[in-house]
Amino acid sequence: MHALGTHLLVELKDCQNERLNDVSFIRQAMLDAALEAKATIVDERFHEFSPFGVSGVVVIAESHLAIHTWPEYRYAAVDIFTCGDTLKPEVAALHLAKKFVSNNPSIHEVKRGIIGIQNEKVPHKTPGNEIEQGTGEKGKNSSDERSKDFEVVY
Repeated sequence: MHALGTHLLVELKDCQNERLNDVSFIRQAMLDAALEAKATIVDERFHEFSPFGVSGVVVIAESHLAIHTWPEYRYAAVDIFTCGDTLKPEVAALHLAKKFVSNNPSIHEVKRGIIGIQNEKVPHKTPGNEIEQGTGEKGKNSSDERSKDFEVVY
């Protein structure tokens, strides 16, 4: 099956806590990670909390990189979501693990938007060529037949 995107959930544990509270350092590390992954940066926003912690996002043409830090626990949660097959999100994840000197990093990969058959290229939709919600087919809508429940994965 082909996926529309790759979502890396990066756990950075046992980091240098002073780096996790430095908004300028975090901003530059995230921008550098995006560039090393060959992403196209569109925008960025970072916020420093009091007394500690930083949250930030780098919006890329191919999706985003986000970070939330807890210096008091020497921990950072990073999401790297990329669409298409031209980027190298694992390069961004490894860059951040090194920058924050994580002694216990882990990466969980989730394929997002799995559709079609194996090795099928998934074209981007253009206006007027949208797939109707709930059906997977153009021009048909079975939203009333959709389940209201979500699958929860632990």
